[in-house]
Amino acid sequence: MSRGLWGEGQGPEVPGPLPQKTNQKQLEVIGVDEAFLLRLREQVASQGLAQSLGLELEEVAPGRAKVTMVCRPEMANILGMVHGTALFALIDEAFQAAVNAYGTVAVALNMNLTFHQAPKVGDKLTAQTRELHAGRRTATYFIEVTDAHGGLVASCQALAYRKDQPLPFAREEGR
Repeated sequence: MSRGLWGEGQGPEVPGPLPQKTNQKQLEVIGVDEAFLLRLREQVASQGLAQSLGLELEEVAPGRAKVTMVCRPEMANILGMVHGTALFALIDEAFQAAVNAYGTVAVALNMNLTFHQAPKVGDKLTAQTRELHAGRRTATYFIEVTDAHGGLVASCQALAYRKDQPLPFAREEGR
């Protein structure tokens, strides 16, 4: 059960932590492989925004992702709290990785974000994305941001539109 919005033992059943290594048979059924997921990780790591905010893609599989960020002083807003834009970037990075881990282009149609508590400068935050529903063209995701103690910082429901085109880096060189 999720500890997030509903508290321990309440609310909808949610998958446990992401596996460190994705089952190869599961990936083959979906049509992606470990080499593609490695290229996805490299693409995420090479983004200027991810680098400037210190976003780290720790785990990724089709429909799921885990991204972390340490809140730094330059992320503070005029009230001295961590700026909502930094939290949104963390959420969007986890969403982007999860939805594009299928190997085809997917873009956000809508993201509904709720801030539950303000993190402090120095806090390490974790955004975990899970797929709630995937149709042929659209998919719904839920992203939770927690602090190092498991406290819920923010949550987001996101809607993605799936295109019929492969990601530019989805195919190995020479194939």
